[in-house]
Amino acid sequence: MKKSILFFFLIGMFVQLSASNEQNLLTKAANLDQLKQMLAMNQEWVSYPAYSNRSAWIKLLGENGEIMIRDGEGYLSYEWQVVRATDYLDYKRTGNRNTMQEPYFENQRAFSALVLAELAEGEGRFLDQIIDGVFVNCEMTSWVLSAHFKISAKKEKNHFPDVKENLIGLYSSQTGAMLSWTYYFLHDEFDKVNPLISERLRSELQKRILDPYMNMNYWWTALPPFQDERLNVNNWNPWCNANVLQCYMLLENDRDKLAQAVYRSMRSVDQFINANKDGACDEGPKYWGVAAGKMYDYLSLLEKLTDGQISLFNKPEIKSMAEYVYRANVGNDWVVNFADASAKLQGNPYLIYSFGRAVESDDMMHFAAYLKERNPENSIVNSRDIDRTLRSALISGELEATEPKFNVPAYSWYPETEYCFMSDDQGSFVAAKGGDNNENHNHNDVGSFIYYSNSLPIIMDTGVGSYTAKTFGPQRYSIWTMQSNYHNVPLINGVSQHAGADFKAMNTAFDKENMRFTTNIVNAYPKEAKVKSWKRSYNLKNGTLIIDDLYVLEKTIEPNQINFMTWGDVNLDVPGKVIIKVKNETVELRYDKKKLKATIETIELEEKKLSQVWGDAIYRLSLNAKMLETEGNYQYSIRKVK
Repeated sequence: MKKSILFFFLIGMFVQLSASNEQNLLTKAANLDQLKQMLAMNQEWVSYPAYSNRSAWIKLLGENGEIMIRDGEGYLSYEWQVVRATDYLDYKRTGNRNTMQEPYFENQRAFSALVLAELAEGEGRFLDQIIDGVFVNCEMTSWVLSAHFKISAKKEKNHFPDVKENLIGLYSSQTGAMLSWTYYFLHDEFDKVNPLISERLRSELQKRILDPYMNMNYWWTALPPFQDERLNVNNWNPWCNANVLQCYMLLENDRDKLAQAVYRSMRSVDQFINANKDGACDEGPKYWGVAAGKMYDYLSLLEKLTDGQISLFNKPEIKSMAEYVYRANVGNDWVVNFADASAKLQGNPYLIYSFGRAVESDDMMHFAAYLKERNPENSIVNSRDIDRTLRSALISGELEATEPKFNVPAYSWYPETEYCFMSDDQGSFVAAKGGDNNENHNHNDVGSFIYYSNSLPIIMDTGVGSYTAKTFGPQRYSIWTMQSNYHNVPLINGVSQHAGADFKAMNTAFDKENMRFTTNIVNAYPKEAKVKSWKRSYNLKNGTLIIDDLYVLEKTIEPNQINFMTWGDVNLDVPGKVIIKVKNETVELRYDKKKLKATIETIELEEKKLSQVWGDAIYRLSLNAKMLETEGNYQYSIRKVK
């Protein structure tokens, strides 16, 4: 009995200490009563013109208006698609989520393009198609994707919409925000046709977004009873909250109800900010735009709603989260792609510029201009996101007038996420990580690294293929791209890393004076590996990356195998030296031929998502130990061949 009391006392103390360490920047900025007095009511916060103010729209959009009109014209004869019952069922039957998603997303792309075109032109030419789109959305049983059906207790359902349950997920909330803007701008025009159109739309938004947000608990809020989600809160939190906030700001004109909903969202987004203290996006740069980027959307909206009285853009934590997208960029659209991220990413220059402007980061604003210069066809239109598109229009001229410039930082160190990026003046860039194997969109890759020469990845992280039911189910680590065997880490005694929070790095550190990153990856492996210590270090010096593995084993079972993922042309003809040629870059990897023997495995890429980045095949280069020793060290060096 006494032990039980002591246990619960300690747990309580832990929760209290954890709570006391939380910053809660939003709720510390205002309590509910204070917030209530700050609110700009009746959509007075909206900075965009009324639909009928044609001259203001022409001034706001300029040439971008013509782009929006052309986009909308492509959907004037669009045939609205029905998302069938069997489309939902296909996810459970085959694991294919695209069967349901593709017609749903195409409808939403068409709808947002039509609404934006009507705002740009203002002649009613797109109105009938928009009304049909409103009707199609209102007639859907649910706006949630087949892959995203979960009840509040986090138990998976059968991935089929339930008319009795209105869940809020990534895309249901996004659809809600898109339709809320449509209601705000066009409900008077709808009423001229038939008042029942606006009435139905407003009713569905109340039923699907406003009411359930206040009356149900969702895991992504990280609010009671889901406090445990605070430890691993992900991009769902700011994405959903930003979308729901738009719905409330555009639809709710009761001060008390609006204040309660906004304050609930502040409590929730605080958990995302609390969980991202060092600024790194552990879901990868691909997710930055819908993680930190969605947090920016949320904070920007909240700042408008409170007339600037609640603003976090002067906080260093927010600036650090903003600048990750710039610091994780290597150049020429190549990015550091740990976790479920593609190695190539163009990025949204308008979002990056806006966020950089808000946190006063000149580097981000110049980087945004650099991205725009590289991809001049990148328009302000953000598919399915009306608010981002219109905000992009507001800063479009500023972005065009900004000098394009991108300078790779000498280093970036994220001590909590345990990401380290190092570069030199000879074109080398190294990204290394410690961390754990329970990160958001995790791959088993504790201690892995990526090496770039003149922005081009040579030793690479493959990334992830198309999402299926297996990707986020119990079979996730049966997928080869998720396994440590296909990352740049050792196979110890024939054993690979395991998934879970307990499988993590220890004693991770970065010495910026000597450009040296160190970590002990012993705990990333299960007991079967019989490893006592495996200290790995990365040292970038004079254009050469030196990697050291210092190990101690309990016993030897199988030869250790050190893996490197690569592509291009790989030559193993000379023992002790591997020549890797990728496009115009040639790199030499040296190793101790007395201790190790090099072999290579070809991996054919059947996944389009991977092959469009790497081509038809990549390689796993393995350095295999020639001797079984309980302790020792391996050293490898990588440098560009001049």
